[in-house]
Amino acid sequence: MTLEDTFDVVIIGAGHNGTSTAAYLAKSGLSVCVLEERPECGGGQETAEPIAGVRIQPHAIANYGGSAPGWEQLELWRYGFRMDWDPRDTVELNTDRYIFTRDGLSKVTEKDMMGWAKISCMLAGNDAFRDLMRATFWCPPHPAEVELDEYNIPFMQVYKQYEPEVWTRELLEMTMFDLMDEYLDTEPFKVTQAYIALSSGAHGHMEGVAIPAMCSSATVMPPAIAKPVAARGNMHGYFHALFRCATANGAVFRTCCPVEEIIISNGRATGVRLRDDSTYGAKVINARKAVISASHIKHTFLNMIGPRHLDAGFLQRISDLSLKGGSLFMSHYLTKEEFRYREKYRLPPPNDQFTGAFFNMESREIYFKNVENVLGRQENLTLSPDEAMWGMVAASLYDPTNPQCTRPGQHINGPLWMMVPTPEYNVDGMDAMDKENEKQRWAEFMRASLACIVENLDDDNLIRMFTDSPFDQEMRNTGMLGGSWYGIRCDRDQWWNERPLPELSRNRVPGIEGLYLAHQSSSHPGGLCLMAVAYNLMHILIEDEVAEPGDWWYASPWYIPTPGKRSAHGWT
Repeated sequence: MTLEDTFDVVIIGAGHNGTSTAAYLAKSGLSVCVLEERPECGGGQETAEPIAGVRIQPHAIANYGGSAPGWEQLELWRYGFRMDWDPRDTVELNTDRYIFTRDGLSKVTEKDMMGWAKISCMLAGNDAFRDLMRATFWCPPHPAEVELDEYNIPFMQVYKQYEPEVWTRELLEMTMFDLMDEYLDTEPFKVTQAYIALSSGAHGHMEGVAIPAMCSSATVMPPAIAKPVAARGNMHGYFHALFRCATANGAVFRTCCPVEEIIISNGRATGVRLRDDSTYGAKVINARKAVISASHIKHTFLNMIGPRHLDAGFLQRISDLSLKGGSLFMSHYLTKEEFRYREKYRLPPPNDQFTGAFFNMESREIYFKNVENVLGRQENLTLSPDEAMWGMVAASLYDPTNPQCTRPGQHINGPLWMMVPTPEYNVDGMDAMDKENEKQRWAEFMRASLACIVENLDDDNLIRMFTDSPFDQEMRNTGMLGGSWYGIRCDRDQWWNERPLPELSRNRVPGIEGLYLAHQSSSHPGGLCLMAVAYNLMHILIEDEVAEPGDWWYASPWYIPTPGKRSAHGWT
């Protein structure tokens, strides 16, 4: 049995970012080997089946990536992927929508909808909306030599083109609330959008994050997302299509293959060394062109590279990074009867079906009380159940051809997700939410909060609850650092060209040729902006003459090439 093998590119990690990068590179004609430590690929896109006939989406239940160029470039429809919507369809801006507060339902007004449509560029057409999303997430950061201003930041250019009335330099200083106060109407609608951004990773109450936070919310709303809630088959089905795309183009995947070392020779990454207990016969995998780490940033630098090849000051900055941003606690509910809203939350038939909710969205005061609890005091269960903010996806929002529950006479709803203190910073200790009695307390707290709007959550109806603490999520899915989509605390210094360190923002590792980063903790935007890391990285790999794609490739129109490098524009 050979002890070595050789490919053009070796990718460490077969989660979403590693696999989408493999698909792009394999379609470019390169030989690609993807190494995964766990027994299966997919990372945070798995579907769990805790008991027979009940499928839950414990993490990635929504498609944040409807605007991704990868749908066209990778042609995922060829590999079994089906969408439940046409992103070219016009979105109906109706006001038959309601927000859940403690006092009942707050009606969304015409000013809310039209204001939201304006700041998200929907009024300028779906192309404008798509371009705003792409400019915010699907565009590599500018080179370090480019001084950022209101004239060259990509999303600012989109506003300048499509919505010049919105464009102002002050956008770069605003909080999301500042922006919404200027264009929207009702407080509950504003708070809902800010909470969606918060739980997606963008802290919209921080100055300078108005547009990235707004776009984080817009990516989980039409026209960016399907209704039902996601791609048919959900994120796991999407991953299978992505995986099939990569393998159909020749990529090789090896599971149970932990990487012990990234091999660096004369300042260049030349391959990897597998751990002795890996299942791949070859323990050294050589890379002719590049090694790409889709593993998290600390493991990459502190374990697989190590101090011999890195500047001590740089390594210390890596050590000082915290990967623990906001955390999410998840719960699912298996019941005998469908959930019913309480009277004050019930709409007339046929709109009285339980479709989930965002609760409690009544005021900024409640928003900041929750943020203070999670990010400030970082204490457990200091709010009353009717003050807790959460979002929930109901079974009725899933495609009927792909139900969550197939057990006769039973129903599963969820996930219900709630932001909670990060384990690393919890004042009661790292395991404060993972002791069995504490998990039970959290479960009952979430049940009590859900019962604020659901009337039949009693013991006679509830068969079982399934809960995932942040640690449960992180241990199941190594990409879910801190139980968060984004992996690190997101403020204005961790978006685009600053995240997580400026010299890493274009995915290259300084001082080591041929080594690139492709993980949510090392690249903008991270999270569930599908195929964004791979698409943005492709620009850099083309610049460095690693990849030469065909006429299916097109670069971001806002991308600026590295001086002296080959441009990723105009490849045919």
